[in-house]
This record gives sequence, structure tokens and C-alpha cells, in this order.
Amino acid sequence: MLTLEALAIRRGDFALDADLSIAQGARAAVIGPSGAGKSTLLGCIAGFVPAAAGRVVWQGRDITRAAPAARMVSMLFQDHNLFPHLTAAQNIGLGLRPDLRLSADQHARVDHALEQVGLHGYGTRKPAQLSGGQQGRVAIARVLVQQNPLVLLDEPFAALGPALKAEMLDLVADMADSQGATVLMVSHDPSDAMRLCPQAVLVAEGRALPPQDTGALLADPPPALRAYLG
Repeated sequence: MLTLEALAIRRGDFALDADLSIAQGARAAVIGPSGAGKSTLLGCIAGFVPAAAGRVVWQGRDITRAAPAARMVSMLFQDHNLFPHLTAAQNIGLGLRPDLRLSADQHARVDHALEQVGLHGYGTRKPAQLSGGQQGRVAIARVLVQQNPLVLLDEPFAALGPALKAEMLDLVADMADSQGATVLMVSHDPSDAMRLCPQAVLVAEGRALPPQDTGALLADPPPALRAYLG
């Protein structure tokens, strides 16, 4: 279980508070108006944004002050965070060892991840030789090899067309189900939230609220979210 205990994030004039829990294996969308702090909340959970007060607790362990690498968290960003000078296989291998000195078993895991995301035979290609959807698959494959129990998605598929985006979301769902991972996804698209996440965390007016049913929230949004969705 992921628990945010009286968590307070302060960055200049920005303030966000959260007091909530998300069950292990759950998939929750993080939704709310632009600038409300959705990405900042994920950054704090991942360890990239410091907490001013409160705690981030994962499976009973306080990770509030832990370095990002010590948190058992995988994070997907909108730009996929691929290195252009490395091949697809090497970009995936970074999820196992930053120095890319992989064992035979780790190389096999990379090859298997490429197969899982439908990129068998693409391991030697660099990002510029891949389509946007293929680059997204490489980023997902890097999450697969890490096998971390907590996956954070910061709109990694926002730039994709509807069909390809749906394919990527379904691939993430399959990955999460197979690994029993907990997923939090920042999204500005209600259809994406509905497709991947049965639960939703509303971030608005300085607070991240406890998870609720996604369909119910979107069917009857509070004023701050209604104004944003239009």
C-alpha cells in the first residue's frame, strides 16, 4: 500500500497537501486542473520533489527521505526519457544497470522485454530510427525489466494519436496486472483515465483527495474539475 500521511509540498508560492492511501495493485488516475500539482505529487512520491512535512510510506516503510533509486519506483515521462545515442536495448538495459554492464541473464531479460512490447528485432535501433509509438514501447520495456512494484506515469502518451494511445494504455494495464504493480497516472484526458484506472485521485485547490471511483467522479465532477473539463 502507498500512504501519504499528512504530506505537505511547498515550492515558493505553491502548496499541496495530501492524506490518502492507495491499495497495492490498484491503478489510479491523478486528475485535476492545469497547475494544480499533479506532476509535482508524482515527483514527490518518486523522490524528485522534497516533502516539506508528512511522510511517504510504501508497504509500511517510510521512504520520505530515501533517494529515488532506493524507492522501488519506476517513472514514465512524456518525453520517454530515452538517450538518443543509445540503442533501444541499451535504453532498456539502463533500467537494470546504469553502467550497462549487464550479465547474460540481464541481456536475456532485455530481449524478453522487447518481445513483450512487440519490438523483437528492434534492439539495435536508436530512438531516431523508431516511431513515437515504438519509443513509448521502449520506455514501457524499461519499466518491465525493472519490475518495480510502484509505477508512476506522467502523461507519457499525451502526444500520441487516439488509437496508439489506447494501445499503450492497454500494454501498461497488462504489465501492471502481470507484475501486480500499483500504477498512478497523471492524465488530462478523461477517456485515458477511464480506460486504465478504475480509481482517481483528484488534485485541486491545494489538496490531493483520497481515491474514488473514476466513473463516478467524471460523471459528477466538483466545480474545480468541471470548469477544467468544460
